[in-house]
Amino acid sequence: MLAAVLDPVAVALLLAAGTHTRRVVAHPGLEGGAPIRNLHARCYLLAEDVIAFFVALSLETGLEPECVKALRADCLCNPASGTVEIAYVKRRARGSAWKRLRVRDGASSTPGGIIRTLIELTASARMHKPSDSLWVYFHTGRLDDRITLHQQDMIDNWVARHRIVDDAGQPLRLLLSRLRKTHKALWYAKTQGDMARFAIGHTPEVAARHYADLPSLRHLHEQAVVDGLNDALASALQPRIVTPEEEAIARRAPSKLQLSVPAAEARRVLSGQHDVWLASCSGFYNSPFATAGEPCSEPFWGCLECRNAVITARKLPSVIAFLDFMVTRRAEMTEADWWAKFGRPWSRITQQILPAFSDAVVAQAREKARALERRPYLPPEARA
Repeated sequence: MLAAVLDPVAVALLLAAGTHTRRVVAHPGLEGGAPIRNLHARCYLLAEDVIAFFVALSLETGLEPECVKALRADCLCNPASGTVEIAYVKRRARGSAWKRLRVRDGASSTPGGIIRTLIELTASARMHKPSDSLWVYFHTGRLDDRITLHQQDMIDNWVARHRIVDDAGQPLRLLLSRLRKTHKALWYAKTQGDMARFAIGHTPEVAARHYADLPSLRHLHEQAVVDGLNDALASALQPRIVTPEEEAIARRAPSKLQLSVPAAEARRVLSGQHDVWLASCSGFYNSPFATAGEPCSEPFWGCLECRNAVITARKLPSVIAFLDFMVTRRAEMTEADWWAKFGRPWSRITQQILPAFSDAVVAQAREKARALERRPYLPPEARA
């Protein structure tokens, strides 16, 4: 990303810029240049230096370019716990042009540190050109306090001099107007698309339309769709897990199970009359994996992915015995083959079923599972 490339460059330039008022050194890239310009470069910031500070501030704060250009030397206020507020003016915000943004403060790479460094490096220029602007620098033969970074050639030369490249390794086409969107894209990825955290300074509608709907974020949106579909599928095809507390309630009111069977049938499910190996089945002849009226065609561990399955504490010993069997098989199979065959049931048991029960219930089930191991029987499809 752009920020990842520019951050170390910006920090390096900030440190290098700090030598302007301390040592007499030739300004980088000015060898053989105009003598008067080289002389001023030893004392003041040049337009090339301003690019580095402008890029660093824009990427770190996400402020609009016109807001960064209009910052004042006294813009920092209300420092607290490693943060500080930046007071800035947004002229397009009618009726409330003056705004504040709380940012990190401390090191020279933080927004507060960047501004403090700028104030320090422009102190000598302010002695000769009094101004409340944050930006006072030497440009076109005079000291200036207005940013005029509209010359793309100057920006391109700065990029080339510092060898800043894009993701393809080509010289970066740096457009200052795109820095805000770069900041927003990075923040959007960091917040995982959480609009409440992402829409800072905008309504959710404006933030989504102008800063979230970007080609560079398309992969995040596509992944969100995939995750949503997977969650919906997992929810639709997951068993009904019933803890002992819920089972006690369901015996009095079977409708609490939310099964698509009559109350009398739900009671038979709870009593064990419809038990299969890993669960109780509320619809062996109404399986989502077979034609209605025909017996379920899934292997026995298919119960772990079936909405007809009801897993109570009574079935935990069998579930744990199957879990132990899968762990044993893992040492006998290649990792890829094991995950292809047992990955989903193993994840379902370890991440969803067992955590739903108390430690005491699971411990008791483990004791019963050890007794099952003395006379184990698993269908052929589990051993093949």
